[in-house]
Amino acid sequence: MRKFTLAVCALILVSIGLYSYGHSAYADARAEIAMELSTGKVLLQKNPDVKLPMASTTKIMTAIIIIEDCDLDEELITPPQAVGTEGSSIYLKEGEKIDVRDLLYGLMLRSGNDAACALAIHHSGSIENFTKVMNERAKEYGAVNTNFINPHGLPDENHYTTAEDLCKIACHAMNNEKFREIVSTVNYRGKFRNYTNKNKLLTSYEGANGVKTGYTLKAGRCLVSSAERDGMDVVCVVLDCYDMYERSKKILDECFDKYKLVEIDKNTVFMSGIVQCRTSKNCKFVVEKGKKIDYRVIEDKSPYTNENGLHVAELEIYDENNLIFCTDLYSI
Repeated sequence: MRKFTLAVCALILVSIGLYSYGHSAYADARAEIAMELSTGKVLLQKNPDVKLPMASTTKIMTAIIIIEDCDLDEELITPPQAVGTEGSSIYLKEGEKIDVRDLLYGLMLRSGNDAACALAIHHSGSIENFTKVMNERAKEYGAVNTNFINPHGLPDENHYTTAEDLCKIACHAMNNEKFREIVSTVNYRGKFRNYTNKNKLLTSYEGANGVKTGYTLKAGRCLVSSAERDGMDVVCVVLDCYDMYERSKKILDECFDKYKLVEIDKNTVFMSGIVQCRTSKNCKFVVEKGKKIDYRVIEDKSPYTNENGLHVAELEIYDENNLIFCTDLYSI
């Protein structure tokens, strides 16, 4: 009996060890990336180009298309094709009246697959037509290794993205004020529905302001997150990451600890020889904290005129002899 008890205990200990080992192995994501929002600068990445399923983070694309193309106050009748959609749901009923805004919040805060279908049909007449729009927009946003089969992210072997592509889509969406407002909302009270956001990062990480969770057995745990500190907004993607919140927090912390965003006001005067000049607009770039920044004005030997004025030089910015940014300078 004693030998049996010892054997059982040993088996339990081995099992715990394997369980712990397996979960520690998932501390990092299968693919991950972080970008600074305003510049698109990649701050950290691992396997950014690996094609993977992305579960409900798909809904970022669905949401931004609806926001860009539709009247959020428009009311509609829930189509039968949206009712009873598999997976997470806002429990729409056939014939139920609801507006686009409440569907959008249900899509992004509660990850409603039925809301995704209702919005897709409202926009394009059918889910198939809407996915064509999704794929067209993806390419417009620079997501060239992505393919959408549906508006919600339920598994399909031909429904995939990459960490880099998904981050580009998310950055595009986060530059839209209405999208930012939706995904940063913790509690929503609408005309027809009320919701609480599933994204725990919003209440557990300083500066968090979005964006979307995702999970299926095939995709694993996925999270697209965003946070702003000291004027710099970092968008982070982790795909197939068991501890998606903790990994995302670690990535965001690393980015905020290591980098800062620098802005050049368009009224800042530079000298090209004896000619005063400036940029045509405010410019931003990312630099590692503690690094010496060197500004160099390179005179244009053949000045020319365009819509911004007389082009006389280029401004180059170096980070310890590494060129990190350049822009045109125009005479004042």
